[in-house]
Amino acid sequence: MIVKSKESWLKSVISFVTEPLFEAERERKDHLESENSGGLDWEVAGVLVLVAIVLTLQEYLLRPAEHAWLLHWLERGFSGIINAETWMSPENYSFGFLLYWACGQTLLYVVPPIIFIRFVCKKSLGDYGVKLKGVFSLWWMYILMLAVMLPIVIVASRSEGFQATYPFFEPLPNEPLWPRFWIWEVAYFLQFVGLEFFFRGFLLHGIRRRFGAYAIFVMMVPYCMIHFGKPMPETFAAIVAGIILGFMSLKTRSIWMGAALHVTVALAMDTCALWRAGKFF
Repeated sequence: MIVKSKESWLKSVISFVTEPLFEAERERKDHLESENSGGLDWEVAGVLVLVAIVLTLQEYLLRPAEHAWLLHWLERGFSGIINAETWMSPENYSFGFLLYWACGQTLLYVVPPIIFIRFVCKKSLGDYGVKLKGVFSLWWMYILMLAVMLPIVIVASRSEGFQATYPFFEPLPNEPLWPRFWIWEVAYFLQFVGLEFFFRGFLLHGIRRRFGAYAIFVMMVPYCMIHFGKPMPETFAAIVAGIILGFMSLKTRSIWMGAALHVTVALAMDTCALWRAGKFF
């Protein structure tokens, strides 16, 4: 009886993992065998090219020099409302630049893909993971991932590399967390929602019909690369997280629990960093 129970449990686990992968492979096969699959798949090519364009724009437009140019441009257009010198001062620069970076990231992650999906492909955003149906079907797996991740974050927060990196916006000495820190956190969280839509929604589901289950691993490569410059353990963890979150999006066809997980872990990382620095409690 025990042996049968173990075999049944093992079969359930294998089925849980392989079912969405096999389904994606069946979709790929059906697409390739369809009458419309001949020649270049312009939609998939467009998704991949747009991903490269967005990541390139993020790299070159969301820099300090471009932030300074935008401030001076706004100052000329809204004289008396925007003061570039004030925003460039030492006490405001970090806050202003990080808001510029986070809002720029979010807009680039979200706006070009939505334009491509709605006006080029003429499809619903629900086809790319932006739907609530089925979002809680595997809630237990996200709870399990949190149970694994949070202790790792707490331990990692002891390291100098972690404390030197997080939080991105660190309040000034004796500065309360409200309002600037929490304003930054909201912008930071929205950036993660955009990130999940871009990688686990637009990219993953945009190429799924052509790559099948391998779309997870295609998506994982640029997702890992955007972590370059962060502590090496975090970048290696992004490989694992990219695969797991990609699998979950493939199985549920929704990005929202992945976004919730990302936001929760990010909040835990910033909270632990402030706690270690004696600025939170």
